[in-house]
Formats: sequence, structure tokens, C-alpha cells
Amino acid sequence: MLQPENPDAQPRHKAGNAGIYLHIPFCKKACVYCNFHFSTSLSNKDELLKAMLHEIEQQRDYLAGTPVSTIYFGGGTPSLLSADEIMKLIDAVYKYYPIAEIKECTLEANPDDLDKGYLKALKATPVNRLSIGVQSFVESDLEYMKRAHTAQQADYAIKAAQDAGFSNLSIDLIYGTPGLSDKAWKDNLSRVRELQIPHFSSYALTVEEKTALNYAIQKKKSAPVDPAQAAAQFELLSEFAAVNGYDHYEISNLALPGKYAVHNTNYWLGMPYLGIGPSAHSFNGTARKANISNNALYTTALLSGKEAPAETEQLTTIEHLNEYIMTSIRTMWGCDLNFVSVKWGCDYRSVIEKESEKHISRGLLVKKDATLLLTQHGKHFADRIASELFF
Repeated sequence: MLQPENPDAQPRHKAGNAGIYLHIPFCKKACVYCNFHFSTSLSNKDELLKAMLHEIEQQRDYLAGTPVSTIYFGGGTPSLLSADEIMKLIDAVYKYYPIAEIKECTLEANPDDLDKGYLKALKATPVNRLSIGVQSFVESDLEYMKRAHTAQQADYAIKAAQDAGFSNLSIDLIYGTPGLSDKAWKDNLSRVRELQIPHFSSYALTVEEKTALNYAIQKKKSAPVDPAQAAAQFELLSEFAAVNGYDHYEISNLALPGKYAVHNTNYWLGMPYLGIGPSAHSFNGTARKANISNNALYTTALLSGKEAPAETEQLTTIEHLNEYIMTSIRTMWGCDLNFVSVKWGCDYRSVIEKESEKHISRGLLVKKDATLLLTQHGKHFADRIASELFF
């Protein structure tokens, strides 16, 4: 008989605070690969921000008094908001939620929004970390992705942010785009080192359904993505990290020691968080909630005194365990079998250990003490390995 879950167990590397995510669903233009929820029309921005303020107040009990230590503005393009608009949202969080020391307040920003005046205004807010959507320092790459900025603007934005006092920076880079040579990809990575960027997220270009990129490939107006190219450039990414002192602490995230993204790391370690805004997701430790991905319906509901339309899923013991396997195996901390024993029971641990043997024999996993870790080769198959460990 499988043992019951122990909801009070915590892995040795977990902290005890919560995060708040604010989804800003506006962009100047649509990138061809993006399947996030956003609108290129800002005509209803003021009303939607008012609705978000209402939701912040309405959901004040969602985290059950757990202190908040991180705030994250994602999107969309949060840098389309003024510093005053950002401050109103932060003030509401401070008003309605118990605040631990805010370790990290991140704003995702596009390079073309980060001029000196805007950066100076941001510096006067609690925002202490910028995640800049560079994607590439190669002009042809940016044109292919239909980005709104140029390579020169990306370079300027990073330097201007540093000059304004933002030392805690992250940038996004995409590899595997058609036409991106290995040399150009290595040049992109070299810019990370030259610009002294402490953290960066790096993703293979993926073709998502209902995106302009998917349509263009189907109509043969764009070259398809080459998995072999992406795999080779992932290896170059890992080599760069090893040589330059970046911890590859999650499949798509790399940082200098001590510069990990606190908010996102807490996601991967299973900490609770509240999502505010259309399409925002929340997790309270036992259930997940996803707000409707429709700006008009979201705004109308909140401004009429109702809660945002949302779907809620109560996680079963098995779903919770599978989520732990999926997220933990992607990190440098790995899947802690001792934690599995304490929280879900020794029988579950035994099944995972037995199933992992074939991956260990193939050189895809290693078992270090009581932790399962991906090998370098195994990182290419992280999702498949995790799914084969599922119950």
C-alpha cells in the first residue's frame, strides 16, 4: 500500500516565503514565436490596471498569511507601464499582504523602453532587478523574430541600466533560430561575459501552435526549426557556462554563484505564489488556479465587484508528486529521494529509484547520495525522463 502524503514536509533547500506575479498583458508588437497572453492595443490599459488593483485586494487571503518575499512583473511587456503605475500595484501588494524582506522585485523590460529617464524613475521604486528581453545581439535574428528593438538598442539598454544602478540584471537569449550559426551564437554568449551580466535565461526556439511562426512554417514561408542545430547550440551554451563560472542551475537558466532568480527558483521548489492579471496562474500549496486569458472579461468581472473568472484544479497526491519530479529534475538540486520518502512515502521512492535505473545505465541520470541528477547528455531529454518517472 502506498503511504499517505505528509503535507508538512519540506525539502532541505526550501525557504518559507511566497511570491506575487503580476501579468501585464500588453505589447507594442507581436513576436512571431510568442504564445503568451497579450494585446497590442493599450486602449483599455487604465481600466485593466484598476481591475488588477481590485484583484490584489480580493485575493489577500489566498496565501493564508504566508509572508511575501518576491514580486515579479511579467507579460507581455511590463516596461510599457510608467513608474507611477508600477508603484500603484506595488503599494497595493504592501497594503494587503504580509511582507517579509523583499529579496527581489523583478520587472521584465524590452530594450527599446529603457531610456535614462525611465530607468531613473524605476530606480525610485522597489524594483531592484530587471529582466531584459534581448533575445539576440544579431540583427538578422531580431528581424526574423519580429522584435521591436535593434541589437544596438539591446546593448545600450544593458549599459544604461547598469549606469542607473541596476546591477541585478538578467537577459533572455534564444538559440536554434534558422540561420543562426554556431559562431553567431558563441558571439551572443560572449556579449553576456563582456557586459558582465550576472544571470541569463536561454531557450531553444520552439514552434507553438497558433503562433505566426507556426503558420509561416506550415505555409513554407519560413524555414523549420532544426532540432540538431538547437542541440548543438545547447552544448555550446553549457560549455560557455562551465568556462565562465555560470551555474547552469536550471535547464534554461544560468547565473553566477549567488545570483539565481529567487522568484523563479521558488516556483521550481514548490513555494506558493499568487498570480494577478489575465492568464496569471497561482499555487497555494494544494491547488492551482488559472485566470481567464481575456482582457475584457477579466476587467469587466473585477470592476463589477466579482472575482476574475478562473479555473481551479485541486492537486491529487500523485499530481503533486509528478510536479515535484518534473520541476526538480530540471534543476541542479535534482530530485531529492529523501524528501520524496518524507512527503509521499518510501513506497513512492522505491518506484522512482527502480524506474531511474534504466536512465542511469544509459548515462542520462546519476544518483548522488539520495538525489537524482541529470547528466549533461540527460539534459537534452529532461522532459521525457521526468515523464517516465511519473506515476
